[in-house]
Amino acid sequence: MNLAALLEARATDAGFDPRPAFTVGTADASATVTHREVHAGSARAATALADLGVGRDDRVLLVLRDGLAFVWAFLGAVRLGALAVPVNPQLTEADHRFLVEDSGAVAVVCESDLVTRFSDGPPSMTADEVARAAATLAPHAVAAVESTHGAYAQYTSGATGAPKAAVHRHGDPLVYHRACSTGALGIHPGDVVLSVSKMYFAYGLGNSLFFPLLSGASAVLHPGRPRPAEIEALVARHGVTVLFAVPTLYASLVAGCSRSAFASVRVAVSAGEILTHGLAERSREFFGFPLLDGLGSTEVGQTFASNTIDVVRPGTVGRCLAPYEVAVRDDAGRDLPAGTVGALWVRGPTVLVEYLGRPAETAAAFDRDWFGTGDLASVDPDGFVHLKGRADDMEMVGGISVAPREIEDLLSGHPAVTEVAVAGVRDGDGASRLCAFVVTPRAATDTAATDTAAMAAELLSLARDRLAAYKVPRSVTVVDALPRTPTGKLRRFMLRSGQFGP
Repeated sequence: MNLAALLEARATDAGFDPRPAFTVGTADASATVTHREVHAGSARAATALADLGVGRDDRVLLVLRDGLAFVWAFLGAVRLGALAVPVNPQLTEADHRFLVEDSGAVAVVCESDLVTRFSDGPPSMTADEVARAAATLAPHAVAAVESTHGAYAQYTSGATGAPKAAVHRHGDPLVYHRACSTGALGIHPGDVVLSVSKMYFAYGLGNSLFFPLLSGASAVLHPGRPRPAEIEALVARHGVTVLFAVPTLYASLVAGCSRSAFASVRVAVSAGEILTHGLAERSREFFGFPLLDGLGSTEVGQTFASNTIDVVRPGTVGRCLAPYEVAVRDDAGRDLPAGTVGALWVRGPTVLVEYLGRPAETAAAFDRDWFGTGDLASVDPDGFVHLKGRADDMEMVGGISVAPREIEDLLSGHPAVTEVAVAGVRDGDGASRLCAFVVTPRAATDTAATDTAAMAAELLSLARDRLAAYKVPRSVTVVDALPRTPTGKLRRFMLRSGQFGP
C-alpha cells in the first residue's frame, strides 16, 4: 500500500504513463514531464535519499519551491517508507531551524540558496542534486507499508501560535481524490490544473500533486509568488481548465485581469478563507460561472465540504463530501438542530493520525473520532454548510459577541471594495470598538484623502441602514492590503492590535 507505488501503478494501469504530468516554468518558458518520467525520477531520487541515510520511519524536511525537485523528493521519501515533511522555503532561518528540530528530520532537501542554513544540522541535498539523481541513479526498491502508515506531515500555518505538523497516511490521498477531485470537480485526463496555493500547503499538495497523478491530468507548477499578471499569463499560455486559488487572489484577478485570458477555465475553486458575497458575485460575472467554494483543513488533509460542478448553493461551502461527516455542536458538546450556529466538527478516514510529537495537543483536538475544526457554522435542512468564521474571530463589543462575517459580507458588496476585514480594536480607555479595514482598487495609488473619507462615510451609512446598531463599525480605514499568512488567511490579531493601518 505504499503511496508512491500506488501512484505509479495507477499511471500504468490507466494508461497515463505517456501523458503530460507537470509543466514547470513561467509564462514564457516551460518544461514538461510525463507521468512515467515522474515516477521513474522519484524512484531514483529515493536512492539519493537512502544514500543520505534515510530509511523507513525517518523524517525528511523538504524546503522546496514548487517544481520537479519537490515532486521527486516527496515521492522518493514516501517510496522509502519515510515521512516527507514539506515546509515553506520563504520562512526565516530561525523558523527553518525550529522545523528541523521539531520534525526530528534526519535529512533536508532544500533550494541551493538555502543550503547554508542547514550546515550544522542533518545531511542535506539541494534541488539541483535531486534533479541530477532523478536522471542518473538506479531506482530504489519500494518499502512495503500499510495504508495506515504515516506518509507525510504538513504544518499548520501558525497564525496564532507555534505551528504543528499533522501526520497523514499512505491511503489518505486516494480518499481526497475520490471525494473532491472526482466527486466534486470531475477532474479527468484532459484537464490542466493550476493551483495558486503551493504544494507545501495542504490545499496545494492535493491540487497540484495528488489530483493530477491520480486522475491522469497535468498540472502547471509555478515556483514564484502568485502575482495576478503572471497567473493570468500562465492560464492563457497553458490552457488551464481547473483553477485553484484563495479569495484574496480572486479579488486581484477580477479587479485587474482580462476575462478573455481565462476562457479555457471550466472550474474555479475557492478555499482557504471565507468567500464574501460581494466577491462571489464579481467572480461569477468575471468567469461566467460561480466559484466552487469549499472547506478543508491541514488536519483533514484536503477538502471535506464543497460546492460541486453539479450543485452550487451561493453563500455556502457546499455539502459534506462522502465519506466525511460533519456535526454542529454547542459548548457542551451537544448536537444542534439544523440552522443553528455552533462549533463545526468533522470525522472521516483522513483526519490526522497525530500532531507530530504532540500527544497532548492531539488528544485535545478530538472527541473520540470527531475532530474540532475551530470553525463556526450551521448546516441547513438540505445539508449545506454555512460557514460563519473561526471561533477565535468572534469579537466582544460592549458585552455582546459579534461575528465579523456578517459585516464583512455587507461591506464587500460595495462595488469599490475588493477586500474587507472587521476586528475589535481597543481604544485609549481599553474598550473594544469595531473597526473595518477595506482594500479598494485604488488603495495602493494616490487616492485623495477626500475620496477616502467619502468612501468611509458611504460604507458607514450602508452599515447603519442594514445592521443592528451594535454591529456598525466605529471607523472605516482604507489600506493597501490586509495582513495575511503565507496561505492567504487573515491575521485578524494584527488588526486587533491597533497598530495596523495605511
